[in-house]
Amino acid sequence: MYKFVMVAAVASVLAGQAMAAECMPITEKQVEGLFDRWNTSLATLNPDKVVENYAPDAVLLPTVSNKPRLTQEERRAYFVDFLKKKPQGKIDSRTIKIGCDKVIDTGTYTFTLSDGTKVPARYTFTYKFEHGKWLITSHHSSVMPESHS
Repeated sequence: MYKFVMVAAVASVLAGQAMAAECMPITEKQVEGLFDRWNTSLATLNPDKVVENYAPDAVLLPTVSNKPRLTQEERRAYFVDFLKKKPQGKIDSRTIKIGCDKVIDTGTYTFTLSDGTKVPARYTFTYKFEHGKWLITSHHSSVMPESHS
């Protein structure tokens, strides 16, 4: 019995180490780069390039639409219209939380549109490492509720 318990304990420790080894490491700087990747895809003005950043089952709660976008086709349709404004985002403040193959990047950003309009908004991006890359699993963005005049 003693040997069985010892073998089980060692197996448990090894399994825990194997699980820990399976987590894809990422730094805060790399998380910042995930936003930059998304923002750069906006600059292409190609909705397909933007949608490539999203996991197939991602949820997009967009800045300028009341409709949740739950499929790649729905996300693409949103970005077809949004990209007509030639948006570029700039992070104003952020908090990053890193877990095992999961990341949350939340804060505030400002979009500058082609007509010079600035749209301050809050955001949350969640990412998951899947299919060999970090993909957006949820993205919530909403215009700031209080006017800053």
